[in-house]
Amino acid sequence: MRLAQTIESRKVANGGDPNASYVARLLSKGPDAFLKKIGEEATEVVMAAKDADHGAEATKIVYEVADLWFHSMVALAHYGFTPADVVAELVRREGTSGIEEKALRKAVERDAIETRDGGSK
Repeated sequence: MRLAQTIESRKVANGGDPNASYVARLLSKGPDAFLKKIGEEATEVVMAAKDADHGAEATKIVYEVADLWFHSMVALAHYGFTPADVVAELVRREGTSGIEEKALRKAVERDAIETRDGGSK
């Protein structure tokens, strides 16, 4: 995806200039900066959806989700992932009930805690 490549190129390590690029500035400030933006954008998605339920323009949801996805892509790049990694995870989950998938994750987490704690509860 071209946007992911652009974000990657904006990393300071790849020559991104925080004075010339919003992405480079976010990345140079560290995770707190882009994680805060993800939280803000997620809230704005919720607000746009709630507003649409009460007669506001529903297309605002798309605008806000685009902002959320963009800032999420910045986070993915920071942590060394790409949108393709997210798509692969969604493909892996395909055909799995959300309820089953969540239960499996909880079981794996519980097993990890029990293993870490030596089997004691």
